[in-house]
Amino acid sequence: MTKYDFDLFVIGGGSGGVRAARIAAGYGARVALAEEYRLGGTCVIRGCVPKKLLVYASRFADEFEDAAGFGWSVGETRFDWGQLIEAKDREIARLESVYRANLEKSGVTIFEHRAELAGPNAVRLTGEDRVITAKYILIATGAAPTIDTRVVGCEHVITSNDAFHLKELPRRIAIAGGGYIAVEFAGIFAGLGVETTLVYRGEKLLRGFDEDLRDGLMEAYAKRGIRVLTNATFWRIERTTSGLVGALSDGTAIEADQIMFAIGRSPNTAALGLHKVGVACGDRGEIKIDADNRTNIPSIYAIGDVTDRVNLTPVAIREGHAFADTVFGGKPWRVNYSNVPTAVFSTPEIATVGLSELDAKAAGYELDIYKSRFRPMKNTLSGRDERTIMKLVVDRKTQRILGVHMLGPDAAEIIQMAAIALQMGATKADFDATVALHPSAAEELVTMREKWTPQ
Repeated sequence: MTKYDFDLFVIGGGSGGVRAARIAAGYGARVALAEEYRLGGTCVIRGCVPKKLLVYASRFADEFEDAAGFGWSVGETRFDWGQLIEAKDREIARLESVYRANLEKSGVTIFEHRAELAGPNAVRLTGEDRVITAKYILIATGAAPTIDTRVVGCEHVITSNDAFHLKELPRRIAIAGGGYIAVEFAGIFAGLGVETTLVYRGEKLLRGFDEDLRDGLMEAYAKRGIRVLTNATFWRIERTTSGLVGALSDGTAIEADQIMFAIGRSPNTAALGLHKVGVACGDRGEIKIDADNRTNIPSIYAIGDVTDRVNLTPVAIREGHAFADTVFGGKPWRVNYSNVPTAVFSTPEIATVGLSELDAKAAGYELDIYKSRFRPMKNTLSGRDERTIMKLVVDRKTQRILGVHMLGPDAAEIIQMAAIALQMGATKADFDATVALHPSAAEELVTMREKWTPQ
């Protein structure tokens, strides 16, 4: 008779937790997973996937406008927000069913309840008030949108979670924040014809990205009619007969139909019973773990956004895979957090891998910088005044490529391939020796020859 009900109990059915459960079960482990909401987690249900579907929808306005330059006469167009949301919901439901089927096919037992720790080797299903034991417990509960409760009237705001389920498209929206989510939703709403304002506490949007990309996006958003207010925050929000009025710290007042907070996400650790078991957490509630994803309690592990390391879905998936291989597969390995590619699905799109110019300098490198700023071929006939930016950050001593950065159409697709080169340690000479694929935007990465010098 086995000592525990299961070998592994996973709390959280997002991408990381599901990957860990499936891989562990593939090694013959008896695995259970608890998810109180819907399988798929933030990325599939209320994050990356539905967001990108909305991004696609928002870009059709550009396509209709640009078509005239290529000889097309586009008639009257009409957008139906409700129809888009219904289509999005159908796709999300399909993806959730795929997640469920894959778990069931792998032999994972699914509990549709909230779970909390009841001991080092026990969890309580709160919906059933039932305790289940497991040799190992993996916490993969992700993160949740942050709302600044110090703002008077904060109960009137929505978050990205709510934006996916709005009954109607607002005529005016104000978005607080300057990171991925704020920038992406600003592009979505503006593309759908909404009067859009971004309110950010810093100097420029997208802190941590290369400065050339930040500057390029600010310029592009201004041309698209997105109002960007920097060095400001909301301090009061009031509901009026005509909508909402937000008072900012700089004295500005903004009228909007919706005010959205996209000011970050916090580790989803509330009500997990961590303190009862003694699991160590950081100041933001993040679970502290070692390089093998183990907490200070030997039987309890954590992966993904709940640990507040590199908060990206593919990273959580790799962490889940590494955990399962290490603990159940006898094939220990650790996630390499260098050269993780990332994209911001703004319009125009941003993607990057490796070090920014400022980060490379801070790390002590002497640099050669290569830049290209050009009008994409499609924009020549359409007449659209929007530039693509590409940039290589190169270690002057070894000529190894330290970073590749892009703003423009298909940036994410291009940088994904560049990430392979960086992971293999490619040098500028390797890029130079690569035959260009013409005509394409990506060919600029292998044809840049002149080093950039500050003016």
